[in-house]
Amino acid sequence: MREILGRRRRLSLRRAGRSAVLTAALTYATEWQWPVLPGVGLRPGIGRVRECGCPDPECVVPGAHPFDPGLLAATTDARMVRWWWTNRPEAPVVLATGGRAPCAVSLPAVAGARALAAFDRAGVRLGPVVATPTRWSLLVAPYSLEVLGELLHRQDWVPSSLRFHGEGGYAVLPPSPTGAGRVRWERAPRPAGAVAGRGGRPGPGRRVDGLARPWLPDVATVVDVLVEQSANTGTPGGDGSKLAY
Repeated sequence: MREILGRRRRLSLRRAGRSAVLTAALTYATEWQWPVLPGVGLRPGIGRVRECGCPDPECVVPGAHPFDPGLLAATTDARMVRWWWTNRPEAPVVLATGGRAPCAVSLPAVAGARALAAFDRAGVRLGPVVATPTRWSLLVAPYSLEVLGELLHRQDWVPSSLRFHGEGGYAVLPPSPTGAGRVRWERAPRPAGAVAGRGGRPGPGRRVDGLARPWLPDVATVVDVLVEQSANTGTPGGDGSKLAY
């Protein structure tokens, strides 16, 4: 009897997870106008270790990358989003970064936890932070490659563990299932109309095309704090990446 109840509970949780992924994908695409597409996903398997659905047996980001369709298929169309996740309910939600969509700066999870504490100490407000067991991604306002190049050129050095997800890149959004574990919000997006203004008081949400989107910081603000924090906590004689763990 316990075995039957356990199976029913696991089935119920899987169905709830599938529904949550579709709901999230629709929110990103239709309410926030973030272009999304389904990730390749994982092969069916037993246990925690599951292989990527792509042909590469040594895929370094199992499940959490585009494959078919490719990145250029990302859309904000509700009908397409429903069709994709109705047919593939456990597919990860992939955000096509850049253009008018958010970009991201990612770093190792251990360094990410320390970095968030540094932002809090400095009184610098962050936007949404996406967490996986291995890496954290800080979503930032859209930037061009030229802007990023100028920003990095101004730095004395930049930790090699930082990755930049801009035009032509992607990031995986919650609550996507991946080979490294389920993706979650470490810092959730501010709800529309509840973005903090000066002094931490609620202020108006950032509106684009009449739609409220989560507030996003500038990439320069994020990079400046990350570089300063890593310089203060790094150890001499390292490999040039004081955030590498």
